[in-house]
Amino acid sequence: MSNTPMAANPLTRAVLEIDEYASGLGWDQPARLFALVDTARLRSQEPALAAQLGLDDSAETGGLTPIEQDEIPAGKPLDEFLATIAWPDAVAGCALTVERLMLPPSAEAQVPENLDEAGLAKWVADHPERQEVRMTVAVLRDGARDSALRLREKDAPTEVLTGSELVPGLAQALAATFEE
Repeated sequence: MSNTPMAANPLTRAVLEIDEYASGLGWDQPARLFALVDTARLRSQEPALAAQLGLDDSAETGGLTPIEQDEIPAGKPLDEFLATIAWPDAVAGCALTVERLMLPPSAEAQVPENLDEAGLAKWVADHPERQEVRMTVAVLRDGARDSALRLREKDAPTEVLTGSELVPGLAQALAATFEE
């Protein structure tokens, strides 16, 4: 039985399920990509896979099942990798979990000018107010999106922040994987 809090929205439930899974793996993990498939459709069209995933007939009918994809290639920028993805019609949505360093909005005015990408990354990593965060972002073909943020400093299921606009840039990049 999952410890994922019950959420009214199937997309939010999927995001929290992925966050819980990622949390169980610990921190300092690579980014992970998931296909989101309609649970009822999966049970009817792929019963063997559904059974392997533990999706018996008592599982909810309106839910989404996350299916982890192959590893994201190391060393390839995430935006470049996402630009190469095309999903089959059976995939209702996708999700990504990734760890990053985050600064409070007040630090924006402190950013030194003329830093290249590597210099900015080092500046953020050395900043005393940096926070390590795990972001789980999901989008559906119809444009719905949701996300969860978990701070390493407050690593508990009750401290996970959810919302549809928490990571808009990443949500947009994931949504672009469904554009033709």
